[in-house]
Amino acid sequence: MNQVVYFAHETAIIDEGCQIGAGAKIWHFSHIMPHCVIGERCNIGQNVVISPEVVLGNNVKIQNNVSVYTGVTCEDDVFLGPSMVFTNVTNPRSAVNRRNQYAKTHVGKGATIGANATVVCGHDIGAFAFIGAGAVVTKTIPPYALVVGNPSRQIGWMSEYGHRLQFDKDGFATCPESGERYQLKDGKVTKIE
Repeated sequence: MNQVVYFAHETAIIDEGCQIGAGAKIWHFSHIMPHCVIGERCNIGQNVVISPEVVLGNNVKIQNNVSVYTGVTCEDDVFLGPSMVFTNVTNPRSAVNRRNQYAKTHVGKGATIGANATVVCGHDIGAFAFIGAGAVVTKTIPPYALVVGNPSRQIGWMSEYGHRLQFDKDGFATCPESGERYQLKDGKVTKIE
C-alpha cells in the first residue's frame, strides 16, 4: 500500500477524514479540519485554517493568517495572499445559526488574491483573475480581470504570468514575459492557442 507523503509541522493540527496530496506542506499553527481535500504540492502557511469540506486543487499556495471557510473551492495554482479573507454567510448574526446557509465561492485556476483582500461569499473568481491587495470583492470576477479597491472595480486585464495586458486597437495583447497572445473581444479575454 502506497502512503501519501506530505509535510506537517509539529504544531499543525490535522483532523480525521482529510485527504492531503503528495508533496503538500502545512506550516506552524495551522488547522486542517475534517473532510477537506488538499491537492498535491500545496503550501499552507502559518496560522491558516482550512474549514470542513473545503477543496483545494494542486499547487495552491496559501500565505500566513488566511481562513478558508466551508463553501470555498480553489482550482489548481491558486495564490491566496497574506491575511486575505473569505466570508461564507452573507448576513451573519451571532444569535442566529446560519450553518446551513453557507454561500459557495469558487476560485478558478491560476487566480491570485492579494494580501488583505476580502471576498464576500457567493462571488466566484475567474481563472487567472488578479485581485489587488486590500480589494473587497462584492461581485463575480471574470477570467483574466484585474480588480482593485473597495468595493473592487476592474481596471484592466492580466496574463497568465501575472502581467498587465495592453491591448492594441484590434484587441490583441502579448504577455511581456511568456510571449503568449491574448484577444479581448465582447468584454472577454481569451488566450490564443
